[in-house]
Amino acid sequence: MTDEAPSHELNTLLNGVYVGRDRVTQADIHRAAVAADLPADLMTRIGAMPEGEYALDEAAEVLDRGQAT
Repeated sequence: MTDEAPSHELNTLLNGVYVGRDRVTQADIHRAAVAADLPADLMTRIGAMPEGEYALDEAAEVLDRGQAT
C-alpha cells in the first residue's frame, strides 16, 4: 500500500512534465519535483537518474527500478 503513493506521485509528476514534449532531461524532471515538493525518498530516486534525455516510458522505467534500492 505504501508503494502506491510514491508511484502515483511519480506518475502525476511525469505526466505533467511531459505535456507537449516527447523527451525531457533529468534536470527538467528534478526541477519539477522540487517545485512539487516531493518527499525526500522520491527526490533521491530522481537525483540518482543518470543525466540525459528520456522519453516518458524510459524515465518511468528508471524511476521504478529505484524503488527496489
